[in-house]
Amino acid sequence: MKHSIIFVCHGNICRSVSAQYIMQDMVDREGVADDFFIDSAATSTEEIGNPVYPPMKAVLENKGIPIGDHRARQLRKSDYEKYDLIIGMDEENMYYMRLILGDDPCHKVHYLMEYTDTPDAKIEDPWYTRRFALCADQIEEGCRGLLEFLAY
Repeated sequence: MKHSIIFVCHGNICRSVSAQYIMQDMVDREGVADDFFIDSAATSTEEIGNPVYPPMKAVLENKGIPIGDHRARQLRKSDYEKYDLIIGMDEENMYYMRLILGDDPCHKVHYLMEYTDTPDAKIEDPWYTRRFALCADQIEEGCRGLLEFLAY
């Protein structure tokens, strides 16, 4: 079964793109990349077309995570049909995701940390906190839990 996952945050230059690349690296290392389609998007239009934010990119590079030629894009209503899982990082993301997507009759919309031992935790925006390494560690934990949830 092919899993299609889209990670979503405010600008698609820190958290969601990090989750995309971390998850992609995990499935590549597990040898199950063909079973996944992984993407990311923003709830806002502020960063459309921009690459990974340099401090976040540096943290990912230090972790050995391969980074592609990312350009931020906004989540679209049509993404609801395209993806099996739509994963947000915090309450603000979830609020705007629901405005963009509408109802969630198939229960596709979740927080990333739901798949960890701290399911009520949220991943704060490092644009504001400047805690890029902590953010990447939380995302890694969430992606690991998500991968285990999907039985790989």
